[in-house]
Amino acid sequence: QVQLVESGGGSVQAGGSLTLSCSASGNIVSINDMGWYRQAPGEQRELVAVVTSGGQTNYADSVKGRFTISRDSAKRSVWLQMNSLKPEDTAVYFCNANIKVFLRMSRDYWGQGTQVTVTS
Repeated sequence: QVQLVESGGGSVQAGGSLTLSCSASGNIVSINDMGWYRQAPGEQRELVAVVTSGGQTNYADSVKGRFTISRDSAKRSVWLQMNSLKPEDTAVYFCNANIKVFLRMSRDYWGQGTQVTVTS
């Protein structure tokens, strides 16, 4: 069984910073893309940032220049450094990873979500 465990959410004033962490565990053969999504109340879940196994990154336009995604494949971990936070960044943030386990095809797994609240 694969688990993604997140940490690092919280409440911060506008302009502040937070770092989210996510680690994968279980009977993992390999991890492809790892990323972060977020979902605000009443909104659909949206992609925030993704990093491939080769280190290529992609960001939502709304966070470019403010957020940085990174990963350590050996540690099966991904981080999201969030700077210059805005109230509109308030959401539940979910870790996502495309993972291959032994004898099964790769599929997406999700963390439980961590709340980020930015106050003005």
